[in-house]
Amino acid sequence: MLHDFDDLGGYSIRATDGELGAVKDLYFDDSDWSVRYLVADTRRWLPGRRVLLVPDVIDEAIPADKAVAVSLSVEQVKESPDIGEDMPVSAEHERALHDFYNWSPYWVVYPGYAGPLAFGSVVTEGTQPGVVEAEGPRLRSAAEVEGYHIAANDGEIGHVETFLVDDEGWAIRYLVVDTRNWLPGRKVLVSPSWIQGVSWSQNQVMVDLTQEQIKNSPPYHKGQPMNREQESVLFTHYGRPTYWDEQPRPKTIW
Repeated sequence: MLHDFDDLGGYSIRATDGELGAVKDLYFDDSDWSVRYLVADTRRWLPGRRVLLVPDVIDEAIPADKAVAVSLSVEQVKESPDIGEDMPVSAEHERALHDFYNWSPYWVVYPGYAGPLAFGSVVTEGTQPGVVEAEGPRLRSAAEVEGYHIAANDGEIGHVETFLVDDEGWAIRYLVVDTRNWLPGRKVLVSPSWIQGVSWSQNQVMVDLTQEQIKNSPPYHKGQPMNREQESVLFTHYGRPTYWDEQPRPKTIW
């Protein structure tokens, strides 16, 4: 199911033994736009703490209840390492977090892995023979990227209003682009697979599309659920293969 990030932000987080907090943000990997963590605001329960939760501990997202159920207890989270309030999250903090929960680190590639690394790689002292770690996780805040400018091949066309997040694969499937400065009242969807570059310093996303293609694309209406048929129409318009038909890209083991 696809969730509007602006709706998902604010969902309550249900631990196995009580409420834990609320979703504050998502941290995604800027190499493939996969969600690495839900960021939980736990100030009412655990003052001053920011909690990161990997998708593997999410049992389900429940739009009707505006809630996310996770397979952790309040006590487990209370005793977890403190990540602090500021981005970026350091590699040391991530390692401590994964060690505490015994989570498999996403940045580790195991022997026999044949696919490309998302980042440059190094063999880290203390890892198992043949185990390779990616050089530094590349985490980005979804909340921070909202508002970034969208540049087509032939000029600017709007800005990122929000994202549609897939709760099955926990990936950002679409950027919701507000084109009101060019196309009044119109919002459209752009897949991360059509992005050809991001200037993080200039807050700009470059897409391999023309202004005309975006102008004539199917409009997106907030609150209207996206089904597979509507997604197919979108990909057909742009003449691009659908993400569910593409060969899966090899990834690190989660």
